[in-house]
Amino acid sequence: MRYTISGKHIDVGDALSTHVEKELGETVIKYSQRPTDATVTFSKDAHQFLCDAVVHLSTGLTVQARGAAVEIYGAFEACREKMDKQLRRYKRRLKDHHKDRSGPVVFGEAGIYVLAADENEWESQDSGLQPIIIAEMESRVPTLSVGDAVMQMELAGAPLLVFRNEKHGGVNVVHRREDGNVGWIDPRGNG
Repeated sequence: MRYTISGKHIDVGDALSTHVEKELGETVIKYSQRPTDATVTFSKDAHQFLCDAVVHLSTGLTVQARGAAVEIYGAFEACREKMDKQLRRYKRRLKDHHKDRSGPVVFGEAGIYVLAADENEWESQDSGLQPIIIAEMESRVPTLSVGDAVMQMELAGAPLLVFRNEKHGGVNVVHRREDGNVGWIDPRGNG
């Protein structure tokens, strides 16, 4: 597994880097036999250290966690424990992931646009106000089953996930609802 360990305005020494590689490697290998790369970033917020970790698996899935503590090793341990809990929760599905799938997750390209929040900045047209695009980016949209999409959303710690449904190819969304349940949006026409 390739590691990228860095700090934002923090010097990450060799001892911490070695500790992160050893502990994170043991945690991820325990649940997934095919991690490809890990990015660990340390930063400081007031009196706390923050540790953000993102691990990419060869299946195309991504695991993400964040930890905070008053000392840097404690922040990493909090992050590692959260990742361990996520991976343990999905251990069976991660190990069985390739049984149903002949290859890794397929990704399609999609545009992401950031629109101006203030309506006063929108363009006035004959048909009404049109929002101004203030930023454009590219994103990847995975082709997954609904169950795998929910798992990926939770592993990434995201509030929602846009994906292409592998059963019918349509664009779907899963999202965390305010009541704690997961919502699934499938806008296929029924006729």
